Amino acid sequence: MEIVPYREEHRIFRESFRRFLEKEIIPHVDGWERDGIVPRWAWEKLGKGGFLCTSVPVEYGGAGADFLYSAILIEEMAKANFYGLSARLHGDVVVPYLVQLATEEQKKKYLPGCISGERIMAIAMSEPQAGSDLAGIRTTAYADGDSFIMNGQKTFISNGINCDLVIVVARDPREENPHAAVDLFLVEAGTPGFTKGNRLDKIGWRSQDTAELFFTDCRIPKENRLGKKGTGFKNLMTNLQQERLVCTIGAQTAAEFILAETIRYCRERQVFGKPLTGFQNTQFALAEMAAEVKIGRTFVDKMIVEHWQKNAVVIDVSMAKLWITEMAWRVADRCLQLFGGYGYCEEYPIARAWRDIRVTRIVAGTNEIMKQIIAKAIIK
Repeated sequence: MEIVPYREEHRIFRESFRRFLEKEIIPHVDGWERDGIVPRWAWEKLGKGGFLCTSVPVEYGGAGADFLYSAILIEEMAKANFYGLSARLHGDVVVPYLVQLATEEQKKKYLPGCISGERIMAIAMSEPQAGSDLAGIRTTAYADGDSFIMNGQKTFISNGINCDLVIVVARDPREENPHAAVDLFLVEAGTPGFTKGNRLDKIGWRSQDTAELFFTDCRIPKENRLGKKGTGFKNLMTNLQQERLVCTIGAQTAAEFILAETIRYCRERQVFGKPLTGFQNTQFALAEMAAEVKIGRTFVDKMIVEHWQKNAVVIDVSMAKLWITEMAWRVADRCLQLFGGYGYCEEYPIARAWRDIRVTRIVAGTNEIMKQIIAKAIIK
């Protein structure tokens, strides 16, 4: 019995997206991984196919679809063993801030391009001296007439090279309360004082363009503050539930993909005259991993349903993010070991999967932060 109540239209959508990936995306992945970036035409093809920002309301050009469509997109991309095209960040992490907080004029200006893939979004939280500690950011934005003046530096920004519009987290230097000082700002690429640094050379997620962003006396219109003054920290905390769930769904599906690839390999690989699956060590390893992966699927599906029903499950999602990303890394590492030397060669999909899964324990709040959140909730 399925936990997530997918309907026939969800299943049709899944098959359509799977065919799209097989035809339009997967043939190009190896080249994009070498180049370190996904070309903009791929984003536009996603948009043309109706696979971007599916939850945006109809009045702004979206499909107004439920979160189950987002879950399908995340899962199918993970099954393709490819994290470089960061559509899930664009559509399910960043664009919701626009939908919830932007003015009507801004929604009409920006959302159609986000849906078509012509406008790529990013969110700039992390800084060289402030990662998970959002209250400790140093980027400032202070009022000056009908504008804000922004100064600071952001790092590890996904879609940092391709982005056309960035939601920047900054603080008011005149506000003493570190939480009340935080606000969110819309900054368009090309704004004077806003520059993009070089693409960061990462271990994994190689074709996802990740960069540093710099703001030097960057003048932003006053109306480009998202939300009321001093609500930035609260809005970030509210939206982190979905961001962490997005990360968790991807990690869970990646673990399933990795295990399936490993079982297939172990059936075919002959050692001492019999397949690897004929050895008790292999059987036990696969059995243990299969049990963990099954538990993870049950957990994440429950979180998908809870979130889809708009329940506040911040603590449970933090638990899921912690446990499932740790489990996915264990599975990837054990599976690579079963591949032996071949697992360390790029021609085998386990190599990319192993590299790419590691960062899920860091993004969307490190797992150490997840432990703090959970601990505070259970001992208060």
